[in-house]
This record gives sequence, C-alpha cells and structure tokens, in this order.
Amino acid sequence: MDQADFVHLVRMSEHASADNSRAYRRSVAAFAALGYAWVLGCLGLAIGILAWVLPQLLQGRFRFAMVLLLVSAAGLLWVSLRALWVRFDAPRGVEITALEAPELFEALERIRRKIKGPPLHKVLLNDEFNASIEQVPRYGLLGGAVNHLTIGLPLLMALDRPRFLAVLAHEYGHLRGDHGRFAAWIYRTRLSWMRLNHSLADDQGPVAAATQAFMRWYFPRFSAKTFALARQDEYEADRIAGKLLGREVTAAALAEIEIRGAWLNAEFWRDHWCAAAGNPLPVGPYRSMRRRLAQPPDAAFANDAMRQALKRLSDVDDTHPGLRDRIEALDATPTVPDWSRGTALALLGDDAKRWVKHFDKQWCRDNATEWKQHHAWLGRVRARAEALEAAVAQASAADLVELARLKRHLDPRASVRALYDMALERSPDHPAALRGLVPCLAEDDRDGKLALLHRLWDAGSNDRYWAARTALAELETPRLGKEHDAAAFKQWRKRLERAQESEERAWEELSGTSFFSQIARHDLSPFELAELQSELARCAPVARCWLVRKQLREHPQRRAYLLFVELPGMDDDSRYSLCRALERNLSIPGPALALWAGESPTLKEIQRYAFDPIFTR
Repeated sequence: MDQADFVHLVRMSEHASADNSRAYRRSVAAFAALGYAWVLGCLGLAIGILAWVLPQLLQGRFRFAMVLLLVSAAGLLWVSLRALWVRFDAPRGVEITALEAPELFEALERIRRKIKGPPLHKVLLNDEFNASIEQVPRYGLLGGAVNHLTIGLPLLMALDRPRFLAVLAHEYGHLRGDHGRFAAWIYRTRLSWMRLNHSLADDQGPVAAATQAFMRWYFPRFSAKTFALARQDEYEADRIAGKLLGREVTAAALAEIEIRGAWLNAEFWRDHWCAAAGNPLPVGPYRSMRRRLAQPPDAAFANDAMRQALKRLSDVDDTHPGLRDRIEALDATPTVPDWSRGTALALLGDDAKRWVKHFDKQWCRDNATEWKQHHAWLGRVRARAEALEAAVAQASAADLVELARLKRHLDPRASVRALYDMALERSPDHPAALRGLVPCLAEDDRDGKLALLHRLWDAGSNDRYWAARTALAELETPRLGKEHDAAAFKQWRKRLERAQESEERAWEELSGTSFFSQIARHDLSPFELAELQSELARCAPVARCWLVRKQLREHPQRRAYLLFVELPGMDDDSRYSLCRALERNLSIPGPALALWAGESPTLKEIQRYAFDPIFTR
C-alpha cells in the first residue's frame, strides 16, 4: 500500500469513528478477527494436511507429490505457530518495589482504584525522559498480558509531584475499563502483527511468499483501520488525567515535557559531551541533569520550543495528537507554563540519590567507548582551533566563524563574541557570523538582536527561517523595560510565514521526490565528516550510515542531505523516532532527511545508489 492509500484509509476510519463510534469499534474487532481467522485457518489446514499425508506415507504410498505436500504443510504449521506465539522483549529498566518506593506505589494504587484499571505486574525505572505503560503479550496472538509501567528518572527530575502524577494517570488511563481493555487489546494485536511482519520478512519459499503476500495486504490496512482508535485513546487518557489531577495541571505537564525535552536534546546533552574535552574517562550525566532541571529554561528558548511544538500538526506518522490539539481538547490554553516547583523524586523514597548514582555508573559503562572516541576527537578539535588562532590576524571571515564554533565545541560557554565581531569587520554580511553573534548578545539587548536579525534576513534565504523564528521568540519574551512591539511582531510574523512556505517547498522537494534522484556524493570536509562520525558512534543502534547531498531547486545554494541508516533489531516505530531525533541533533551543515533501510528504501537500493557508507560500527 502506498502512502496516499494509507492516508485515505486513516481518514475513512476517523470519519467512521466520528459518525458512529460503536459501529466503528465493531468493524475494528471484525477486521482484527480476520487476522486471527487467517492464522488459525492456516494452522487448521496444516494439521489437516499432515493428518491426511502421514498415514498415507506410513502405509507405503510414497509419491513425490505427497512428500512435497508434507514439506509444505510442515512449513505452514511452523509459520502459523510463529504467528501465534510471537515473542516480545520486556521493557528496559530496573525493577523497583513497594518496599523501596512506598509513596510511588500508594499513588499508583489510588490512580488504579479511581479508573478501575488492572494491577501492574512490574514497575521499572530507566534513564529516558519518558513514562510508558506496556502490555507485553504473554502468549502472542492467543492473549494474556503482563502490565509494565516504565518511569524515566529524568522525568521525575523535571516535573513536580502533581504534574508527574498527571503523566502516570495518563498512562494508566490507557488501561481503563472496557473501552481501555479493548483499545489495549487492539494495541497488543498491532504490536504482534508488526513483530510478525518483521520476523517473516527474510523467509523464503512458497509458504513464506504466501504469508508475506497476506501480511503486505493485511497489516497496513489493519494499522490504518485502527489508527483512529489509537488516537482517540490518547485523548481519552488525557481526559482521565485531567479529571484526576486537574485540566490545568495536565496541560501544564504536557507543555513542560515538550519544552524540557527540547532543552535536553538541544543543550544539555551537547554540554555534557563537551565535558569529554577535559575528561578522558566518562562522566555520569544525571547528577548534573538533576541540578540543571531544577532551573527554568531560558525564556526565549522556551517560547521558541513552544511555538514549534504548537505548530506541529496531528498527522498519520504518529497516533499521538499534536500538542495544540491535546491541550485544546482539555479546554486549556496552549501557552508556556509556569515551571514546576520542586521535583517528584521524593516518590522514590530514600533511594532517590542511590538511583541517580546507579544510572550515572550505568551510563559511564555503556558509553565508555564512545566517550573515549569523543575525547580523542575533541583533541583534534583543540589542535584545529589552536592552528586557526595562531593565524587569526590573516584569517578570513569563514575561518573566524569556524574558530568560534570550535571553541564552543570545547566549552559551550566560551566567549566568542570578539571572533564574530572581527568576522563581520572583514565581511559585513557574512550570514554565519551574523547568526553566531545573535546569541552572544546580552539577554536584554533586544534592539541589538533585532538589528542583527534584520541584516541576516536581508543577507539571503538560507537563514531566513531561523532569523524569523528567533526574532519572534525574542519579541514574545518579556524583558524588563521593554514594551511589546506590535509592529515588529507583525512584520516578523509575516516574514516567518513567507520563510516557512519556502522551507516547506524545500522539504517537500527533499522528502517527496525519488530518494535517489538529484543526488551527489556528500561534500563534507574531513573535519565535518569526523564530527558526524563521532556523533554516530554515540548512537548505539546505528550499524551503518550513508550520506548523500540532495540538489534543491528551491534553494540551489543550500547544502541539503539524505541520511540512510541501517538499524537492525528495532521495530519500525522505534526506527521512525530515532530517525527524527537524528535529523534534529546531528551536526550536518544543512537540513537532512533520515531514512532507515527497510521496505522503502531497501538496503540493496541504498548500497547500490548511495555510494560508500560514511560510518560502519
């Protein structure tokens, strides 16, 4: 099924759900039953053929056709049993008990009683900025489930107790009552079909071909038909959290998670890896994360992160609705919240500090090799910076900008304003120097920032979107002694709309055309390539990576790229999330679309058209 047909079926399921929710749920159940009927029918057919063929062979009626039939039936039986007993890995984390965290388990029990949910079999703690509840199928498609709640330590550090409990109520809300059980069953069935589809992809033979043909027809249609149910379930879980903890608390938790998560990705992890410059041995991040999450994010950063989150539309790539839709469904106002006062770490009891130490040690063990490689790379960064600094009197504007960037690699708080000023003396309209100088100005120097952003806008199209975003974030941020400038806000908002339209055309060109048309070998310098390879080494799931440059008609001078990654051992949802994170966080000198080797594009196509891999683990 191509993407257009999938979107069409999703929209049809949404309309059916809106028109008659009960009839829609019955149709979902019937289509799920079709999948079960196929598996059980194949199992019955295989057993029937074996029951007929084996006595014939035992009686000496040996014919080649019967042997072929026997082999085919055995293959069909094996595939059917695999489908029925598809295996799932348990969620990752360390189990915690009621004896270790009595307050947490008391809160969970109160939530369970109020929503009449099932008991939790395990509560796990891990190092992710997230919380999730998963029903791991005990017997594959045959049913049974083990309920796991996974809580991320960073989330406990970031939110106060009421907001964190709103997150737990949302997660438990997925298992509420009859509607919740039905949605959870459909979700487990989706996971089972996804895992089966992945496990059968490389099988060969006539039985495997027939099975794969059914899966190619059934699985995308099942995913599309159940999409509206999965999205409704997210809204309903939000509603339950709002009912238990308050709509304003739940909406504030959603907004704070979005902003804090963006800050962790954009700033905290960048700063933490910079510590490798002066430390050859890895340093655990969570003690520092706890201290920094206790502080509010920069106001301009928060405004921009919130603006970007509210702009994202609810689409078919993710069953979770967009932030704006979730907050408005709670009848709350989508805005930057007041920040949490305190943390929810007290829910872990007296062991909170022990868990911080535990995950620090675990992180150091898991990242020892990557840290060593990054330390070595930062040594090369230092050598390059020293070489540029020795020739600063004769350096070009581009060299000075590179030197400033390298200094910030070594120390995110290094003073580099003088370098950008010098670069602009030598090339007054150098875009990278203008862009780099903006965050160097004092927080309250709004006029200076806007003047630089006007110059950057006039310098050309490549940085216009960033300039407009930054200007609006600044104008939305209250500054002492500064009144709201309605005229400037209107001007920059119109500019952002124009720039965004141009960016959307460029992104459509990057992602909508054939993956392997208008491409060339990447143009990264040896230093840029080494930087990218160092970052890929820190991303453990990436086995191999290819990078090609894509020529864009919308912005002919822009450096734009396609990044192909091989991600073995992951399901497609996890691959999708990782690719989006790579697009946001990798140091690639231009926009990049990350794609994994799967059905489109296939690994063979990537190896044939994307030149040589730039990274192999």
